[in-house]
Amino acid sequence: MLKIYLARHGQDRDNERKILNGRRNEPLTAKGIEQANEVAGKIKDTKIRFDHIYASPLQRAYKTAEIITDTLGISKPEIMEDLIERDFGIMMGESQSAIEELCSPDILQTDTVCYFLNPKGAETFPELIDRAKRILSMLEDKHKNGNILLVGHGDIGKMIYAAYYSLNWEDVLRMFHFGNSELLELSEESSPDQTHIFEIQQYNL
Repeated sequence: MLKIYLARHGQDRDNERKILNGRRNEPLTAKGIEQANEVAGKIKDTKIRFDHIYASPLQRAYKTAEIITDTLGISKPEIMEDLIERDFGIMMGESQSAIEELCSPDILQTDTVCYFLNPKGAETFPELIDRAKRILSMLEDKHKNGNILLVGHGDIGKMIYAAYYSLNWEDVLRMFHFGNSELLELSEESSPDQTHIFEIQQYNL
C-alpha cells in the first residue's frame, strides 16, 4: 500500500509579515526553522519511515524538507516542480488584509483564512486540482507501495488532499487549517477526517 504524507513548510518571512507569498521565494524565519525541527523530531520519535521525499522548489519548503531528511539521516529531498505553491497572480506580495477589498465578491471566507478565488493572473482552485491529480498519478506510477513525503505549501497541499479523497475543493478549503509544518497522512487506512498526524502551534494565518 502506498501512503502519502503531506507537510507544509515552516513559517517564512512573508508569513511573519502577513504578506501573500505565493511563489515569492522568502527564507524561513527562526520560528520557521524551529517549527521544521519540531515536526522532524516528532516524525523521528513516531518512527515514521519515508522511502522517498519530494519538495517544492521554493526555499521555504525545500529547507523544511532538508531539516527533516537531516534529522532522519536519509537522502536529501528531490525537487518536484509541481509541488510549487499556487500562482497568486496580482495578489502576490499584497497584504493578507487586502484580500476582501481587492477580490470581493470572489472570495471564500473560513474561520482562519480568506481565500481569493480568481484575481487576474492567479491559478484557480480547479486548475490546482488538475495539478494535484497529476502529482498523485505520477506517485502511483512510480511508487507502488511505501511511504512518500511531500513537502509543499498550503493551497496545493489542500488540493492534493481534495484530489486524493475525491472531495469538492470548496468543502476542503473550509474543512481544516493546514498550518506551518503540520503533517497529514493520505492512505486507504486514513479517512478524510483522520488525516492530521501532527499539529504545530501557529504563528500566522
